[in-house]
Amino acid sequence: MEDLKTGVKGQILSIKDLPTLPRVLDEVTKLVKDPDSSTEEIARLISRDQVLSAKVLKMVNSPVYGFPGRISSIQHALVLLGFNVIRGVIISTSVFDMMESAMKGLWEHSLGCSTACGIVARTLKLDDPEEFAVAGLLHDLGKVVSAVQLPELHQAVAASVEHDDLSYYDAEKKVMGFGHDRINAWLARHWNLPGNIREAMSNHHRPEAAQHYPLYPAVVNVGDFLTRAFEYGNGGDDHISRLSPEALKLLRFKVVDLERVMDEFTDLLVEISDLTF
Repeated sequence: MEDLKTGVKGQILSIKDLPTLPRVLDEVTKLVKDPDSSTEEIARLISRDQVLSAKVLKMVNSPVYGFPGRISSIQHALVLLGFNVIRGVIISTSVFDMMESAMKGLWEHSLGCSTACGIVARTLKLDDPEEFAVAGLLHDLGKVVSAVQLPELHQAVAASVEHDDLSYYDAEKKVMGFGHDRINAWLARHWNLPGNIREAMSNHHRPEAAQHYPLYPAVVNVGDFLTRAFEYGNGGDDHISRLSPEALKLLRFKVVDLERVMDEFTDLLVEISDLTF
């Protein structure tokens, strides 16, 4: 099994060879690490790619981030949302086509989870709710990458979901020995994503395992649960994901909070239903 894991990890990490991740992302990341660079320079670099810029502005002006129709430029987006959010948006919108072909409905599920995470974070008055939203947007990226890089294993996972009546996550573990959360951890480390996003991607099924930023995977766990409960999109199976009791404890999430979140979530799902790229 360990040989399988090692081989799978090598194939997964060749994601860098996929043309769907724009080259500008590497250039921008280098610029962000330069203390002498400015927001204006970073924005100018992203804006060179007009198609990418249009996608980013469409996404950040959606109801997901709480600024619908109010962000006029990439520089404005960077100032309001920060680079971590913009980088997550660039990754997710760049793999949109790949996500659509890998698993029908996965984009809608990811978008729904992102929306739910933002609502939960705002309801609980957590700092930087947009970062929780982008964590929700990226939480199932490992499913996309494994489907593209390892199509035969992906088909075996899908077959196990159908024939063994397993959740996608349990079927992954049965077929590959690990789930998309492990793939997410490899990807997040490979792409040098910040710790809060990395822990959300790799621990959303087990928030209590997070070492530094447990609130992030806890919020994504709740967001994933709500999105499945509302049957919005497709996460690879028709099961409702496990709502972690540990997540609820970490967040001090009460019934009254859940009611408020569900009401707002119902309204926003209508507004994001046609958000495609």
